[in-house]
Amino acid sequence: MKIWLINHYAVPPQYYPLARPSLFAQNLQAMGHQVTIIAAGTVHNTDCVNLIENKERVLKMTDNGLDYVLINCTPYRGNGIDRVRNIAEFANRLPKVLDRLEKPDAIVATSFDPLSCYAGIRYAKKHGIKAVAEIADLWPETLVAYNGVSPKNPLVRYLRGIEKKIYTRADRIVFTMEGAYDYIAEQGWEREIPREKVAYINNGVDLEQFDFNKETYRVEDAELSDPARFKVVYVGSIRKVNGLDSLLDAAKKVDDKRIVFLVWGDGDEKERLMRRVADEKIDNVIFKGKVDKKYVPYITSQADLNFAHNHSSELFRFGVSFNKIFDYLAAGKPILCDFDAAHNPVIEQQAGIEVKDPTDEAVAQTICQIAENPAAYEPMGRNARAAAEDIYNFKILSKKLAGLIEQI
Repeated sequence: MKIWLINHYAVPPQYYPLARPSLFAQNLQAMGHQVTIIAAGTVHNTDCVNLIENKERVLKMTDNGLDYVLINCTPYRGNGIDRVRNIAEFANRLPKVLDRLEKPDAIVATSFDPLSCYAGIRYAKKHGIKAVAEIADLWPETLVAYNGVSPKNPLVRYLRGIEKKIYTRADRIVFTMEGAYDYIAEQGWEREIPREKVAYINNGVDLEQFDFNKETYRVEDAELSDPARFKVVYVGSIRKVNGLDSLLDAAKKVDDKRIVFLVWGDGDEKERLMRRVADEKIDNVIFKGKVDKKYVPYITSQADLNFAHNHSSELFRFGVSFNKIFDYLAAGKPILCDFDAAHNPVIEQQAGIEVKDPTDEAVAQTICQIAENPAAYEPMGRNARAAAEDIYNFKILSKKLAGLIEQI
C-alpha cells in the first residue's frame, strides 16, 4: 500500500524528537509499504526554526530513508498568535499540496492539531482513500482539563464540532489512550461512532535502537554507578507543567541516606528548583542537566527505580501514554507512578507501583519500602521488559496499524 502519514509536527526526529510517525514509517516500509510523512516545515518548541529557508511553499526531502513533504508555514515560538496562524495555515494549505502528489491507498491523519487531522480525513473521503484518524491528544478536552476553559466556551464548541466530524467521517479511529471510547460515550456519540470503529495503539519503544543506545552511549556518573546508593531516576522535561516541586517535597521526607534522586532533563523551572535544593539543603536530589535522548536507555537501565512523575488529571480516566513510560519499561527496572490513572500500562503489566493519593509522605514511604527490600520488586522489572518486548515494541504496533488499514 501507499500510505500518507499527516502529522503537523512530524519533521525528521533529529530536529524535533517526535518518534512515533517516523517509527511507524520505518516499520511500514520494512513490511513493503510506501510511506510519505507530510508535516509543516516549522520545528515545534524551537526559536522560530523553519526547515524551509526560502519562500518555496513546499520542500520534498528524504531523511534516513523516509520521504517527507514539508509545507511552509509561519515560524513561531511559544503559544502566541503566530502558532495559531501556523496551525491554520498548515490545515488550509494541505489540500492544495496533496493535490500535487500521486494519490495514496490510505491516509493516517494525526490530531493534535485537530484542524489538520480533519483536513486530512476530509481529503481522504473526497478522493475515495482509506481514512484513519490518529488521536494523540483529546482536543478540545485538554483545554478544559488543563487550562480551565469552560465547556461552553465558543472555541471549545467549535473544536468539539471539528472533533466529532473527524470521528464520524474517518473509517477507523486510533487512540493512544485505551479508555478513549468512554470519552466518546461521555459526549453521547455512541450511535454515530460505534465501538468497532475505534482501536487502541499506545505509544511504544524502538527496542533495537534502545538496546543499541544502551550499550553504545554510556554515561560516566559517580552517583549512577555507585552500588551503595539506591538510585531513583527521573528523566524528562523540567517545566511548570511537570510539577517537580512535589518530587523535591517527597525527597525531603526520605530519611534513608542510601536513597538518591537523580534528575536528568532541562526546562525553564530547572534553575529555580536547583535554588530550592541549595536553599533548603535537600542533599538527596541531584540535577544532572540536559541529556541527549540516546543516553536515556543507559541511564534508566542503571536505575534502581524509575520515577514516572506527573500530576493527576481528569484526562487520565481515559488512560495514559507518556513516552517516558515506554523507555522505563524497556529499561527493565521497577517503575513508580505518583498519579492515579486508568489503563496505566505500568500497573496493567505489573511493572511497578502507583501511589494513587500522592502526598509527599506517601511517595517517600513507598520509595523507602522499595529501597528496603529491592529484591522483592525485581519481578516488576522483568515484567516491564517483557511488556516492552511483547506489547509495546514498535514493530508489533506497526503491524497492528497496517492490519487496521487493510481491514477498511
